[in-house]
Amino acid sequence: MQPPQAAEGERLRRWRMVLGPEGADSTGPALTGKDAAMDGALSALYGGAGEKKPAGRGGGRSAGLGASAPSVARWLGDIRTYFPSTVVQIMQRDAIDRLGLEALLLEPEMLEAVEADVHLVGTLLSLGKAMPETTRETARAVVRTVVEDLEKRLESRTRTALTGALDRSARIGRPRHRDIDWDRTIRANLKNYLTVPGRDGRAATGTVVPERLIGYGRAARCATKEIILCVDQSGSMAASVVHASVFGAVLASLRSLATRLVVFDTAVVDLTDRLDDPVDVLFGTQLGGGTDINRALAYCQSRITRPADTVVVLISDLYEGGIRDEMLKRVAAMKASGVQFVALLALSDEGAPSYDREHAAALGALGAPAFACTPDLFPDVMAAAIEKRPLPIPDRESHR
Repeated sequence: MQPPQAAEGERLRRWRMVLGPEGADSTGPALTGKDAAMDGALSALYGGAGEKKPAGRGGGRSAGLGASAPSVARWLGDIRTYFPSTVVQIMQRDAIDRLGLEALLLEPEMLEAVEADVHLVGTLLSLGKAMPETTRETARAVVRTVVEDLEKRLESRTRTALTGALDRSARIGRPRHRDIDWDRTIRANLKNYLTVPGRDGRAATGTVVPERLIGYGRAARCATKEIILCVDQSGSMAASVVHASVFGAVLASLRSLATRLVVFDTAVVDLTDRLDDPVDVLFGTQLGGGTDINRALAYCQSRITRPADTVVVLISDLYEGGIRDEMLKRVAAMKASGVQFVALLALSDEGAPSYDREHAAALGALGAPAFACTPDLFPDVMAAAIEKRPLPIPDRESHR
């Protein structure tokens, strides 16, 4: 246990780190060594709003990162030294938002220094055509790092959940002999195990009486379900676009699914032919611009060939710039034809998203509740949609 004097000194030190020199008592402890360096890194970002002085190491706190690439690169190195990666990602995001450092991300040396995460990928994608060729390959490497991390986290669970859902949805109770799934049939009928006495001195044998046969019809040999991911690529949906591209690639790798990926703003782009590589998908998007959900749904509706076996997933904050009534009519028509329609306000790990509540309520009234979905929940949502059972909607996020 610390002596009272030492405990008080530690408390003052922590308050000094929180408040900075502007809010700290002049009689408080002076910062030295690592504490001073951490203090300088924090102040460069959060202290002295409006000033643009380079960040320094140790000593007094400077304010602002300035527009100097070496200064920012040095600061990025500092925060990676003194803070955990989760904090580094938040500070990088704040630096981009507060100090307008997007232009510096166009330099390869700068990209190599940053901590890659979903938000950084969104920023890089928003730069789009402004990115010079000298930076593009470095940017792709940064994006690929994030995508591969997401795939490791999400792919196994997605495959397991959806494969099980597809098996259950495709299963039939009166299969032809060549379509019987003998493994499942035997397991389902073990309760009907009988011992048959042997004849002519032979030993008794056991047999399973198959009261119920389980198998698959011909449709199980080809794609049994069609999935259409319709993703809003307006600027506020950056994290959702990144996650949707990863999920799109995973879904496309399942042979029992025919997956289509459509992104939209005021125009509609079909990226299905790029689904073998989510990095190509992401660089085929163009974050920013307006939103025309009605036009996007019209395109998706035109690509539906088997309504009863189709799931349409709209990922959008629902701020419609197109024709609202037409959008709702299209959703109603798709549902009436047998399409499973899912509306996600966001597909990300962020908090409650901003969205158009009136449109969300209107979709809910049509039987298509709109809700925010985390990447970890998405496999369960898709499995439920494929099996046509109630969606696992978080209570506080649903809008019926």
